Amino acid sequence: MTRIKICGITSREDALVAVDAGANALGFIFAKSPRQITPKQAREIISSLPPFVQTVGVFVNERSSNIKEIIGLCGLDLVQLHGNESVEECISLMPRTIKAFRIQDDSSLEQIRPYAGKVRAFVLDTYSKQARGGTGKTFDWKLAVTAKQVGVPVILAGGLSPANIGEAVSLVRPFAVDINSGVEDSPGKKNSLLVRQAVAAVRQADQNNL
Repeated sequence: MTRIKICGITSREDALVAVDAGANALGFIFAKSPRQITPKQAREIISSLPPFVQTVGVFVNERSSNIKEIIGLCGLDLVQLHGNESVEECISLMPRTIKAFRIQDDSSLEQIRPYAGKVRAFVLDTYSKQARGGTGKTFDWKLAVTAKQVGVPVILAGGLSPANIGEAVSLVRPFAVDINSGVEDSPGKKNSLLVRQAVAAVRQADQNNL
C-alpha cells in the first residue's frame, strides 16, 4: 500500500481532514515558504492528532542543532531536508532523516547516490530555480522509476493532484507520495474534497496494481 503524506499543513482543521481522509503522515514546513509554520503552531496541531499518524518537519539548510530543538519541542517523527545538506548532516539526524532532491533530468539522479544507506528515504521533487518545493509542476516520472534502483524507498512529489496521482502511482509504484499544492485552495489552505479525492485515487491505483 502506497503511503500518503499531505504536506504544508498550517491548521488543525486541515490536519484532521487529512487524517480522516486516510493520510499516513502530515508535513509541517519550517523553512521560508507561503506555507511556513512556527514550531509553536506545529506543536499545537500535533498535540491534537490521533496516534499512529507520522509528523514530518520540512527544513532547508537549517542548522542541525536548531532542527533537533524543534524535533523536541514539536514531537516530530521525521525530518525532511530540502536544501544542500551534506551526507554528514543527514546522518547526524538519523534515524529521522528523509532527504529531498530536485529532479530535472538524468544527471539529477547522480546526486542521490552518496546518500544511499545514510537516510530513511528519498523525496523526489520537481526542479525549480524559484522554489525548493510546492511548485505544482511534475517531472518525468520515469526518472523516479530509475531512482528506485538505488535501493532506498522513494517518496514521489511534485505537482501531484487528484487528476494525475493515480497515473503516477501506477507508473512509479513509489513507497509513498507527498501531496501539497495539488490539494489546496491557496498556499497553506487545503481543500477537503481534493484531499479526499487524491487519497481515493491513490488507493484505487493500489488496487489496480495488485
